[in-house]
Amino acid sequence: MRRREFITLIGGTTAMWSLAARGQQAGVPMVGFLNPRSQSKGEQVAAAFRQGLQDSGFQEGQNVTIEYRWAEDEYARLPALAKDLVLRGVGVIVAGGGAWVAAKAATNSIPIIFTSGLDPVSTGLVKSINRPEANITGATFYSGGVLFAKQLELLRQIVPGLAVVAMLVHPSSSSAKPQVHDATLAARQNGVTLRILNVDEVSDLNAAFTAIQADALLLTVDPFFDSRPAEIVAGSMRRHIPTMYYIREFVEAGGLICYGASILETYRQAGAYAGRVLAGAKPADLPVVLPTKFELVINLKTAKALGLTVPQTLLTAADQVIE
Repeated sequence: MRRREFITLIGGTTAMWSLAARGQQAGVPMVGFLNPRSQSKGEQVAAAFRQGLQDSGFQEGQNVTIEYRWAEDEYARLPALAKDLVLRGVGVIVAGGGAWVAAKAATNSIPIIFTSGLDPVSTGLVKSINRPEANITGATFYSGGVLFAKQLELLRQIVPGLAVVAMLVHPSSSSAKPQVHDATLAARQNGVTLRILNVDEVSDLNAAFTAIQADALLLTVDPFFDSRPAEIVAGSMRRHIPTMYYIREFVEAGGLICYGASILETYRQAGAYAGRVLAGAKPADLPVVLPTKFELVINLKTAKALGLTVPQTLLTAADQVIE
């Protein structure tokens, strides 16, 4: 092919792509889905998000397109992925886990819908629950001291003579301090001693588990832990320590028990909000959605491996029992 013909072909292709992109923006809205997980691990949350979109009248492939960006558990990739979505001209970005940090840094004009297990006010996500302001709102599955109090109550039913509880904390998280405060109060109310184990990096996990001297273990709600269920479950089983988690993915990976707000419901709510934004709503006018659906999941096989007997009343109350 001659050089002039090659240049003409490239120029024509570029022009066609540009026209197609403009046509897509003008006709069918585009949603950016930004997530720190791997695509294989994120199938369930993506499905819940699409269900929320559908609840708001938007069906992928019909009247909305979705650009998925998965960080594959590498948080350092999120800023570049967020910028890519901005350059693509998406109408709204749904940022799951800790991805809202990158999304917020990438744009102050494109609407952002977050999902988070953290307190959205104390972390600086929004200025208030009822009036988020700016271009960001979303749904949270964090419920503060109420969550820790209930988790400890459930642990007491499974672990005889519960007296000392350790807690894994990611100290660099902006939500670490308020969560430790809430957990300390909950422990005091339940008559148990709380011991904090800080985990700054993935390499600290092994040392933290080795240092545990407690009857049971809790975790602060944090994306750092969210993305590492296999490693954390393996560490707790290695130390033979009953561990209470806050989302079901840990129990599905072999953990003992979880109690917390439904993460799938949180993503469904985020999808519904994305649909409302596409229909013309402003993020500042959409209050942050607080958790209303909580779930209890128990892994009976793990309980037996730990030599624990789960009361029948607890099994009956569980949303799911894995055997």
